[in-house]
Amino acid sequence: MKLQDFVKLIRARWIVVSATIVLATLAAVILSLLTTPLYQASTRLFVSTRPGSSLSDLYQGSNLSQQRVISYAELITGATLAQRTIDKLGLNMESSELQSKIKAEAKPNTVLIDVQVLDQSAVRARDIANALSDEFVAMVSELEAPDKASAPDVRVVVEQRATVPESPVVPKVPRNIAIGMGLGVLLGVGLAVVRDMLDNTVTSPETIEQVAGVSLVGAIPMDKERRKQPAIAFDRDNTAIAEAFRKLRTNLQFLAVDNPPRVIVVTSSMPHEGKSTTAINVALALAEAEHRVVLIDGDMRRPTLAKYLDLVGTVGFSTVLSGGASLDDALQKTRFPGLTVLTSGAIPPNPSELLGSQSARRVLSELRSQFDYVILDSTPLLAVTDAAILAAGADGVLIMTRHGQTKRDQLAHAVDNLQSVGAPLLGAVFTMMPIRGRSSYDYSYSYYGSDTPKLVSNQRNEIESKKGTLAEDFKKRPSKGSLAEERGVGERFAR
Repeated sequence: MKLQDFVKLIRARWIVVSATIVLATLAAVILSLLTTPLYQASTRLFVSTRPGSSLSDLYQGSNLSQQRVISYAELITGATLAQRTIDKLGLNMESSELQSKIKAEAKPNTVLIDVQVLDQSAVRARDIANALSDEFVAMVSELEAPDKASAPDVRVVVEQRATVPESPVVPKVPRNIAIGMGLGVLLGVGLAVVRDMLDNTVTSPETIEQVAGVSLVGAIPMDKERRKQPAIAFDRDNTAIAEAFRKLRTNLQFLAVDNPPRVIVVTSSMPHEGKSTTAINVALALAEAEHRVVLIDGDMRRPTLAKYLDLVGTVGFSTVLSGGASLDDALQKTRFPGLTVLTSGAIPPNPSELLGSQSARRVLSELRSQFDYVILDSTPLLAVTDAAILAAGADGVLIMTRHGQTKRDQLAHAVDNLQSVGAPLLGAVFTMMPIRGRSSYDYSYSYYGSDTPKLVSNQRNEIESKKGTLAEDFKKRPSKGSLAEERGVGERFAR
């Protein structure tokens, strides 16, 4: 995995990483709050020998003190001294319990011993440390001079006595929080990598092209407003999703310049992948470019276009195929210029048979002759066979792939279904892509400035005004040829 791929992965899984860091940090804070505070009191012991009369005696005495220091450190943490300290202070604890609170450290190449005592009470920690040191001094005297007749060769002095500690040393809250955050980062990144490795959904254009074997012709960003109103008003909408559909329209027009697809089926592998919304807005985007477009609801099982576009849904495609109404009577104009809709009609008991009939082919052929583009919103490919039937007689198929939901095996199976009926697959459309993330495209206008949407709208209005003015000027010009030639020139400038 390259560094760029790793960064994209973290951006895509930032919620997992952030949540893990927060949880690990909270765990560290809770653990610190639940930990019983412990106070540490310290004393320092100095080990010395009797002074000698020569340099040799002094050297030997120094070596003897250093050798004793190591042994004395072990004695300080022993059970004997712990019990003597308990007896002196009258503590209600076992010697082993006190031993666990004592730590003695002999500094290398010195005759100093640092003694540290931990306890829940700051005062008691001080008292134990001082009593322990006093008892050790007495114990060394007993060990070094057992007969009490001669002075010991080595003696211990309490060089520094313990004081009451002001703050606890346990828990170390800043350290615990730092460790918690560090562990959270490592665990979060690990979870993100593991989840990405186990993720079988489509999350990148490269995956679509690899699994489906076709190129990506459109990438539609996530827009929550489409849940309320699927149709986009392209005459006044310059948002990211509107520009994405305009780009998809351009790609469709250039897929085959000599023989562009005119009857296009919009389908998906599974439900809820943005199929109907894409069909509606592809049709509207083509209508915006002054094409005559008819949108057909080919989903006779769960029709949605009548509801989304506020049309009559009882008379439509199924009614025409069954002979209950003529095609002209079933076609409905919409509030959007250039767009005509043929709704699904009444739900029939045999949708697949109707869609595969000769009557369906005649209707599509008639609509092809009347309109520039015929867009069919069909059923999901893996649910029923209706979409494959329509796709077999169409000029091309667009297959929807929802970011983070469509599984790779589902997409592969859907493409196999289309290939088995010989349907021409135009390409895939990536729907509901996150605005920010590993597979997102940035449609922001920030490069051009925050006023670009308004500027684009003003430029379009200005162009439309100039087109109307040019058309009127050519109509008023004196005749310099045949009327047909004059009208043709005026129409070309009006476009």
